[in-house]
Amino acid sequence: MQKSIILVACLVLFTLTSCSKKTDTVSTVEEFNSAVKNAKPGDVITLANGVWNNTELVFDAKGTEEKPITLTVETKGKVILEGQSNLRIAGEHLIISGLVFKNGFTPTNEVISFKKDAKTLAYNTRLTECVIDNFSNPERHEPDTWVAIYGKNNRIDHNHLSGKKNRGVTMTVRLNTVESQENNHKIDHNYFGPRQNLGSNGGETLRIGTSHYSRSNSNTIVEANYFDRCNGEHEIISNKSCQNTYKNNVFYECTGTLTMRHGNRTMVDGNIFIGNNKPSTGGIRIINGEQTVINNYGVGLTGYRFRGAFVIMNGIYNSPINRYDQAKDAVVKNNTFVNCDNIQLCAGSDEERSAPPEDCVMDSNIFYNENNDKIFTVYDDISGIAFTNNIISKNNTPITETGFNTQKIEWKTNASGLLVPKDETLKAGAKLPSNILTKDKTGASWYSKNSTNVAFGSGKTIKVEPGLNTLFEAVSKSSAGDVIELTSGVPYTLSKTIAINHPLSFTSNSKVKPTILFEKKTLFEINNGGSLKLDNINFDGKSAPDRTGNSVISTSKYSMNKNYKLFVDNCDFINLDVNHSFDAVVVYKNTFADTISIKNSNFKTITGNVLALDKETDDIGIYNAEYVILKNNSFSDVSKAVLSLHRGGKDESTFGPFLELDHNTFTNVGHGKRNKYNAAINLYGVQVNEITNNIFNNTKALKMHLVVGEPMVDILNNNFYKSEGLEVSGNQKYTVENLWTLDPNFNDGTNTLSATSPLLAKGTEGKNLGLILNN
Repeated sequence: MQKSIILVACLVLFTLTSCSKKTDTVSTVEEFNSAVKNAKPGDVITLANGVWNNTELVFDAKGTEEKPITLTVETKGKVILEGQSNLRIAGEHLIISGLVFKNGFTPTNEVISFKKDAKTLAYNTRLTECVIDNFSNPERHEPDTWVAIYGKNNRIDHNHLSGKKNRGVTMTVRLNTVESQENNHKIDHNYFGPRQNLGSNGGETLRIGTSHYSRSNSNTIVEANYFDRCNGEHEIISNKSCQNTYKNNVFYECTGTLTMRHGNRTMVDGNIFIGNNKPSTGGIRIINGEQTVINNYGVGLTGYRFRGAFVIMNGIYNSPINRYDQAKDAVVKNNTFVNCDNIQLCAGSDEERSAPPEDCVMDSNIFYNENNDKIFTVYDDISGIAFTNNIISKNNTPITETGFNTQKIEWKTNASGLLVPKDETLKAGAKLPSNILTKDKTGASWYSKNSTNVAFGSGKTIKVEPGLNTLFEAVSKSSAGDVIELTSGVPYTLSKTIAINHPLSFTSNSKVKPTILFEKKTLFEINNGGSLKLDNINFDGKSAPDRTGNSVISTSKYSMNKNYKLFVDNCDFINLDVNHSFDAVVVYKNTFADTISIKNSNFKTITGNVLALDKETDDIGIYNAEYVILKNNSFSDVSKAVLSLHRGGKDESTFGPFLELDHNTFTNVGHGKRNKYNAAINLYGVQVNEITNNIFNNTKALKMHLVVGEPMVDILNNNFYKSEGLEVSGNQKYTVENLWTLDPNFNDGTNTLSATSPLLAKGTEGKNLGLILNN
């Protein structure tokens, strides 16, 4: 009898338990809305496999700690939200897993939002194993956020966020109401995949807070995340609130820093920064009060200025909330920076940022680089930093009389491939685990992290014979990475513009360069997703239409949210003169090149510009190309400028453009009446200028306007023959460190460059002009 009673009780309990958990598989938004409306604690709502197009979901429900309500998918990886889709979450004790957003963009400001509206937020909610992949607005500078976290006590873990191409933060924690402050969120084990250079402010990968609420506590933990080539701007992480912790994260080849931009009492502990000597890779930047930086490790970081391996900035006395609070009471202890190029102290020092660090401690750190004798840059008074027991390599000179020990360290490679001291008894530096976090331990395990980028030349080779539109037909059948091979013979003629929609190479192995003639306004148009490589080809403009504004190469006239590359080697551009303003290369607003490289090529008889990168004139820090390389070229009879490169405004969130102008000859350049710059080369706001070993023969001036930051200017061994020479102006003050073999008539009065006394140097026959300008 007793056994029967127990059996009956168990059956009743089982029945009650089963009835309390309901699983609904839904196939439409209407079914989803009904399931959410009727959801009870413990229920599971499952999205059916397939493509959910233009789907806006609102998951507003209330579970309990013991019985959360779950939104998941029938099969992970087989439920795709495409088109204009998004998700809003509100309520309590919810779990969301397995959603994939791709092939579209949000119609609102946020793809996944932890709120339904301003007053209805999410609490005690978990977002896990969700994917947002290349879900970017086609308008490059139209901002949105992929994951916006509101409310309290939410966990965001094992998500995959990769390929954001438009402006806006990838993930953000918002503190704009009391309900979202002191939130105790945890962000862990997420994979933040590659993010391309935005070319302007607004490309952070993770931001916690905003300037307006930056003196409020967030209490967010960011732990064990993998940041993979997150290159949007120089703040990979922008901390803008108080009492946050960043622990055991890995930053792999990221061109930027973990930046304590605002907020106090931040803990930065045990993070790994791997640069692999990639340009502009950075580490940690300190601003504000009571920051703690301990046990972090950086290797092969090359960034300078605000992207240094380790940076403490100057602040502003009584700073406004949106500027730079003085660095006070920072503790920097037991960190290792090996083979890193730049340790920056008092960075950003200027008339406004005049408050140096105060009551800070740098103790038992290792700053070691045997290949760089000058890893420290001190911009202001460092007496407010107490240095003790720090180790530097013997080739480096201590920056204070005490606090640094120069010694030889023997290194070994640990199980994770990182350099660590052989002497494990050293009391300085970071203590690393034998195996660090790898990207396969983060993100959604079932979603691929393989790169989708296609390299030039990685596809098939398509041989094309001369003829009318044979190249056009070949391109229409091509795939990304293919090589279009031209042969010598009669010219190739185009009556149609060739659209470059994916990476393509055009080349010839012939000793006599094949010629391309074109009858449309533009020969090549680089569209979104396209990149172009040209080698050993002659481009003749004599068949172009008799109209103004022709070009050999053009970008799309519409916004391009994918960066492109243009490589030109051993090519000739001739007869671009059927009418005025015939450019070799022209770009349009809202397009951005990672690299434009022109080498070993000849440009002759051009009524326009060779390279016009001057369409971003709003002067808010936006520009058209990151790296511009002109090397070993000949430019002759060019009516306008060979190069016009513009980066206006005073925003400091980017460090481009980078210009290399080396071993070129310029003959009869810039004398056209429509040359609005009255210059052979016009550079406005270019941040890195390497102008070396060039010959200017009967040209207009090389003009340079210095705008913001700390531009690097290296102009050496250039010959100006019957030319207008060099003009430098701007609102920065610089010292001429090396100015030699100068026109004897040159005189700037004080050898100091400023807005009121711009440098105007005119070379004469046989004279060389060289200078290096440093702030």
